[in-house]
Amino acid sequence: QLGDGGANTDILDIQTYAPVDLGTGRTAYAVAAGHAHTCAILDDGSLKCWGDNTHGQLGDGSTTDRTSPVLVNLGVGNTAVAISAGHSHTCAILNDGTLKCWGQDNNGQVGDGGSNSDQNSPVTINVGSGLSAVMISAGIYHSCAVLDDDSIKCWGLNNNGQLGDGTTTNRTT
Repeated sequence: QLGDGGANTDILDIQTYAPVDLGTGRTAYAVAAGHAHTCAILDDGSLKCWGDNTHGQLGDGSTTDRTSPVLVNLGVGNTAVAISAGHSHTCAILNDGTLKCWGQDNNGQVGDGGSNSDQNSPVTINVGSGLSAVMISAGIYHSCAVLDDDSIKCWGLNNNGQLGDGTTTNRTT
């Protein structure tokens, strides 16, 4: 999850940490750290992730762990403007307000309304007709988004009422 290409062998010796290679001339303007994975939005709007990928939380179409950043395919012409990483899932808001999530979905935290199957590539999340996401926050096993009408929608694990809908029922949308 350090993204140093595996160069660091002693996590206690912080003086040996290597910088994350984001690509020639690239810089990060936003970063999100999950349980054991990290993602960064780069200055050109591209998105790269690294670390544990057991559930596809890196969004590169695989479940292979990565010690160096890999590009997330957000679709043609799309760029990321916001990112949040949960325990083992990730969500990003795109330049057009579209919300995409990927990774572990055992409690519906990806929000695709599906069968709680892990997603190793970004899937578009339906936040409502004519609505766009403006902020995203991924929790351990749930996610919440603020929409452009100032409403909040949450989905995923709800065992403690964390979705705020007055129930303890998990939601996949």
